[in-house]
Amino acid sequence: MITRGQMINERYEIIRSVGEGGMANVYLALDTILNRKVAVKILRGDLAEDEKFVRRFQREAISASSLNDPNIVEVYDVGEDDGKYFIVMEYVEGKTLKQLIKKRGSLTLPEVIDIMLQLTSAISHAHESYIIHRDIKPQNVIILEDGRVKIMDFGIAVALNAGELTQTNSVMGTVYYIPPEQANGGKATIKSDIYSLGILMYELVTGHVPFRGENPVEVAIKHMNEPIPSICEYDPEMPQSIENIILRAAAKNPKNRYEDVNEMHEDLKTALNKDRFDEPKIIYEYKEKNFDDREEDMPKRRRAERSSRSSDDEEKSEKKVNKALIILGSIAALLIVALCIFFFIPKNKDVKIPDVEGMTVKQATELLEDKGLVVNSKQTKKKDEKVEKGKVIETDPKKGKTVKNKTKVTLVVSKGSAKITIKDYKGADFEKTKKELEKAGITVLSETKDVTTSDNVKEGTIISQNVEVGKKLGKGDSITFTIPSFYTSYPNFTDGTYTVDSVNKFCTDNGLTIDITYVEDATSQNGTIIYQNQAAGSKVSKGANLRIKVVQNQEKKEDTTCDDSNATYDKTSKKCICNTGYRQDSTGKCVKDTPEEEKTTN
Repeated sequence: MITRGQMINERYEIIRSVGEGGMANVYLALDTILNRKVAVKILRGDLAEDEKFVRRFQREAISASSLNDPNIVEVYDVGEDDGKYFIVMEYVEGKTLKQLIKKRGSLTLPEVIDIMLQLTSAISHAHESYIIHRDIKPQNVIILEDGRVKIMDFGIAVALNAGELTQTNSVMGTVYYIPPEQANGGKATIKSDIYSLGILMYELVTGHVPFRGENPVEVAIKHMNEPIPSICEYDPEMPQSIENIILRAAAKNPKNRYEDVNEMHEDLKTALNKDRFDEPKIIYEYKEKNFDDREEDMPKRRRAERSSRSSDDEEKSEKKVNKALIILGSIAALLIVALCIFFFIPKNKDVKIPDVEGMTVKQATELLEDKGLVVNSKQTKKKDEKVEKGKVIETDPKKGKTVKNKTKVTLVVSKGSAKITIKDYKGADFEKTKKELEKAGITVLSETKDVTTSDNVKEGTIISQNVEVGKKLGKGDSITFTIPSFYTSYPNFTDGTYTVDSVNKFCTDNGLTIDITYVEDATSQNGTIIYQNQAAGSKVSKGANLRIKVVQNQEKKEDTTCDDSNATYDKTSKKCICNTGYRQDSTGKCVKDTPEEEKTTN
């Protein structure tokens, strides 16, 4: 069983399962060397021991890895790890065409043509590389958010120049899209892919497959015997050009189909031209029942050649039977010799594998050799939580198993604990910490927290963590760090240090709009900012509007008149001063200044 965090080939870390198929299971994984997401296809455990399936799986990798097309999922790597056969592919995020059809039903004709042009381009590239897909269906086509199409899963693809096919060209594709010749036991050709493309196009146009039944056999029989339903009868507004493409691609007799996918691609390019909407319905040149090249569809010369070959085949068949009898006789003789050896030659002594867990390599080797076993010079090493580094975890074969004397035993030795003790990472560099923890198989996640420069936090450092200090984590575990996301906050423009010019610059630097209102305020000087609509300390969002109020008092005209006719306004002191010969009495009024002698006389 493949689990989260498990490493494949010491490079690909499993994240989660993304799908299961008849031959293999697919997982989302992280390529720890190139730091990118990949899809890892692993042959099912029950099939990995089947030599025929392994060969087919490896053939897929060899075939698919030679393909390099923008509409085909790319294959990066192929290999075997501890009995697990795997293929590493490009990870594509999107929906399958099947999911899209289930959600929307039929697609618009421009959408159908766009998708089919991309598919025919991809399949044409595969055919030029001598590869037949053999399993074209909406489930194997991914459509990305930008409308690009990628075809995947050459799971049963076969190189045209391959010497043989596993299970003698057995029917393997999904039955709803299977060509009649394959349903009838025939071999796949490039025209088989063309038929499946025709059925897929029918489903895109109508929202359903043309042939349905209660079981796969019933559907296969319909593919062989029933004509494809008319989409023009299904939708009277449907252009005949669209139906003609489907009829030609999905003809039962391969001779009535397009010669190659390029021909279908070119026909699709003009399918929505108005001058083709009312073109005549296609009429097949060859009988539809003769898709398997029967006698009546052959020239006389070829029938004669076949007759001549039949007699030769009979002679060859007779020779094969004689050869088979000789082989069977030889096998029987070998069995008799083997039985004699078994009963009359002394057998090796049986030995039970002892328990050497926790021993040093030296101790385990001595004990195993004392039992008459041979210790493999090459050891298997792996992480273990319980067994100390350098000590034996187990043996292969396992303890308690009875084996023959001189059986080779491999020691599995501990590399130490795979878990690490979590520290307080607050203030540490996030990227450096992430790499350190991921080496131990720990999944490192992150979330952000808005902070300002006034919070005294450095960019790219860890603010907090969700796992307590001292806890041990290992492969498959995860930890989440909070890292800062810096933002600009509004200053206090009313503190007396900002001018209209400095506020305008702030708005320009941060992508803000500004509205300025000028007001009178006898208590404040001109140019003083007394109001802002965005609170000081709040987060600045690009495109926001800042409104401020600025003091602009009207200048007062200086009053130079005096109420007292005996006084004159003094601009320096800005006061009314009594004229010469006058003085100010106790009431503040200017009165004539009387000389001292007159005062005395009086």
